[in-house]
Amino acid sequence: MKLSASTTSWLDLFRSCRVSAVHLEMRDAYAVKNEVETLAAWRAGNDPSRTDPAYRRDWLDLVEETVSRGVEIRRARIVSEPVSEYIKYEHAGTQLNIDAGEQVRWLGRHRATGIALPANDFWIYDGQLVEFNLFDGHGRKVGQELTEDPDVVRLCVGAFEAVWDRAVPHKEYEAR
Repeated sequence: MKLSASTTSWLDLFRSCRVSAVHLEMRDAYAVKNEVETLAAWRAGNDPSRTDPAYRRDWLDLVEETVSRGVEIRRARIVSEPVSEYIKYEHAGTQLNIDAGEQVRWLGRHRATGIALPANDFWIYDGQLVEFNLFDGHGRKVGQELTEDPDVVRLCVGAFEAVWDRAVPHKEYEAR
């Protein structure tokens, strides 16, 4: 069953979680509009968004609020190695996510061989609903797709758990 992404906002989906929200990222670069300035500042060596929680307060507050309700939030990132500049930028700011209550692991793409992966990044809410994040070839988000199709949910849950089992916790991963 495919659901309309326009009738259900991402924030509503996240806030309705009762058990878990897990996220798999598989791109080596994203072209997210709200990161243009902070990425440029990071390149210049002056990016407080990587160390000052005030710059990402909305997300960090949502994570803290969600975790305080007993919801487990896990994020796994599959990355090419050596990592891209963008992944170094993401890695530099990940400790703030962890401090807010999110668990994050990293997996070198070469270690993902043999894992059946869907073509798009996704969130899984409470193990029952998948939200695919759709990007164009330049890393710009172009949409999302929601599904409760049991076969698709099963594929995504299996993919996420397989990645999670092989991945390295953030504290131990060196983004080189």
